[in-house]
Amino acid sequence: MTGDEMRWDLSQMVDDTHPEAIKRALDAAVEDAVRLREKYYGKIAGLNAKGLLQLLEDVDSLKLKHEGVFDYCSLLYAADSTDPVAKQLHDAAQTAAMRLMQQTAFVELEIGQLLKQNPEIVNDPVLSEYKHFLEKIVRRIPHMLSEREEQLIITKDKNGIDAWSQLQGDWLSTRTFEIEIEGERKVMPYGEIIGLYQHPDREVRKRANQVVYSGLGKDDIIWASALRAVCSDHVQMCEWRKYSSPMESSLIANDVDQETIDALMRTVEKNVELYRDYLRLKAKLMGLPKLGNWDIVAPLPTAPNMEYSWEEAKNEVVEAYRGFDHEVGTWIHDMFDRRRIDGEVRAGKRSGAFCSSWLAGKAAFILLSFNGKLGDVYTLAHENGHAMHDHLMLRNQKPSNVEVGACIAECGSIFGELLLTERLLSKAKTKEETQAVLANVLDEFGMAAFQVSARVFFEKSLYEAIQRGEFLDGETVARLWCEARDKIYGDVVEWLPEMKWEWTMKPHYYIPRFRFYNYPYVFAQLFVFALYRLYKEQGREFVPKFKALLAAGSRKSPRELAAEIGFDIGTEDFWQKGMDQAREFVEMLRATLE
Repeated sequence: MTGDEMRWDLSQMVDDTHPEAIKRALDAAVEDAVRLREKYYGKIAGLNAKGLLQLLEDVDSLKLKHEGVFDYCSLLYAADSTDPVAKQLHDAAQTAAMRLMQQTAFVELEIGQLLKQNPEIVNDPVLSEYKHFLEKIVRRIPHMLSEREEQLIITKDKNGIDAWSQLQGDWLSTRTFEIEIEGERKVMPYGEIIGLYQHPDREVRKRANQVVYSGLGKDDIIWASALRAVCSDHVQMCEWRKYSSPMESSLIANDVDQETIDALMRTVEKNVELYRDYLRLKAKLMGLPKLGNWDIVAPLPTAPNMEYSWEEAKNEVVEAYRGFDHEVGTWIHDMFDRRRIDGEVRAGKRSGAFCSSWLAGKAAFILLSFNGKLGDVYTLAHENGHAMHDHLMLRNQKPSNVEVGACIAECGSIFGELLLTERLLSKAKTKEETQAVLANVLDEFGMAAFQVSARVFFEKSLYEAIQRGEFLDGETVARLWCEARDKIYGDVVEWLPEMKWEWTMKPHYYIPRFRFYNYPYVFAQLFVFALYRLYKEQGREFVPKFKALLAAGSRKSPRELAAEIGFDIGTEDFWQKGMDQAREFVEMLRATLE
């Protein structure tokens, strides 16, 4: 299906979609930023609580007024990076964003000066809605540079790490791969060929992995150069900003602490045998002595044909959420009806999937490449979980309080996957259907909690290598990738030699100014699995608690949010609850063999 129902309608975000009108709107945003600067520059440090409140509200108004046009340009480009108009507007938006950031860089710096001089102002009742927002600025104060230095960094980034990141995304989205299927040679874009990773034919899956990663390995100079530039830049920024470690900036951005993340990663390491046990069980279900890497997320050979049309996938996802809460189900239904989801597979489209918040519209837009597989239905459920989160927090919080750290940002999405699992298990009519659904949820859990942990170990090793003076060429990066991977998988999986290039396509490593993107996925996976156990225990009583957690946005820290439900995320005991829920799924799957 490739009709309009599978393409989003971005025109909702702007008053006029003509390219010249878009450019004028971008210019207007910069002009408003100039006016904000004229009003407040050099004056913030002397503001009282009421004056600070007015400033924060003015900044929020600026975001609400103009974020639509910037997001429009970004999403237009993500939908088709080969379109000349999309390219032109994306570049114009990046330039305007740089100018806007240069004009407003002083705001946080001067707020930092104010808070340093008058720390008690954070507790003024007038600023109650912004209290935690200001507390997070307090954490950043020791790492702020001068306004001129911050402006220079913004300029440097546009043609530096931003450009490297864009190159990686552009390069991947424009690669095509030739593969033979049932005697026919086909040329597929990246977004389409990865759909073969879950093909029922084992040889097709294996060949797809070989074709993709051998192809990406030929461009290792591109990938390694981009990664080396982004990582080396971060090491330099850590030195300038006096971070104690390469991870510290991400801890501040995600509103968490080192104690929590250390407890999380220790729990993962102590439970690797749980994941390996599942992989051995899956090998048995597949009639194999050992899984190949091309089997890790593959459907079981006994699985019934679970192909979905767009309409069928929509129904499963909407009803899964409606089963949790009727109101939430209605919101998800609206995402489809209002054409805020782009599921069509096409060349030039950004790989992967994401959900983008639209603050002014109090909604979201979702991009994915829908190939009709069960995994695609789960992706649809996942991204709509983000949309549920957006719907709740955008109606309950000011723009400054919807900047949710990645640890909590994944809560709605992973919970949505579990709701879909619950629905599909309840509908399963045969042992094979039950096995297929359980294998899918455990595949996802294994990838998010364990394979992604390998990515955390890998990223740490990159910075350690740089600090040792090693040069990160393609082969060196590939070696570090394999070492981190094997720390999780041990010897329970057979890896194709081409898989040493798997790191090349992970966009998270190339995102500028956002290092250690991966541990929040591990955090969220175990956090939500623990919450799901609570939901199964409390039933309907849990629903308003979960909606309140999502509605809080970034107004409270993850520790505070967990404490309100009775959890202490700084302990291994808490994280083990998530592992215990996964173990329950493993035992449910094992029981189907009896």
